[in-house]
Amino acid sequence: MKKILLGIALSVVALQSCKKDDDEVDTTVVLTVDEQKTYDDEAAKDFMTKNYINSKGVITAFDSTTDTDDNEKKLIDYDYVTLPSGVIYIKREDSLQPNPGKQIGTKDVVSLFQVVKSYVSAKVDDKIVFGSESTFASSVASGNVITDPAYYYVKQSVIDAYNTANSTTIGRSFYEIEGFQEGLKYFKSFDLDDSANYNMQGIIIVPSRAAFARDNNFYGTSYNNRSFVFNFQIYNTRERLSTED
Repeated sequence: MKKILLGIALSVVALQSCKKDDDEVDTTVVLTVDEQKTYDDEAAKDFMTKNYINSKGVITAFDSTTDTDDNEKKLIDYDYVTLPSGVIYIKREDSLQPNPGKQIGTKDVVSLFQVVKSYVSAKVDDKIVFGSESTFASSVASGNVITDPAYYYVKQSVIDAYNTANSTTIGRSFYEIEGFQEGLKYFKSFDLDDSANYNMQGIIIVPSRAAFARDNNFYGTSYNNRSFVFNFQIYNTRERLSTED
């Protein structure tokens, strides 16, 4: 693996590479804000019953055609925490967490090995599920650590440049995923070189209301009303220099 600075560029590439999942869902239904909240929360719980964590910590769907994964622990059976915002986080066992680890600052430059997917919550056969899966970012696919992504912290210079170019007054939420920031506070960073092998330390499920909701954002409407699932290991963090903002 080699270190790359992806930031916004990564997100743009990930957005362009998104593809619809084989399981079609009806995304034409317009939900009220309250209905969206209910759908997202129920779909998250359903997702947690259908997936487990493999030996590398990667979220893996149960395979109905084999019994080899029958003894795997469902995500729903972990000691997960649901925050008031609806964000859910799951920590793997203590032996897989950094010790003592580093606290993560709100403006830190973070380096993550992660798989991030987004979903539309929809009713299928009278059951509310996550559908229309798309990949937002994937270190497993690229082999690269993701460093300083704008969806965790966007540089002020980027915001200023956008506003100048477009005569707008957008703020941080135009780029950042608040629910991811919130969930990451409950984890600590390792101090790993980018060449180190990965073993995911946790999961953060962000409902759409804690992501981009229905707001104007950098991605247009592509990620409106979409929930996000972050599966990650925090390789390293460091304080941001004034010249990097």
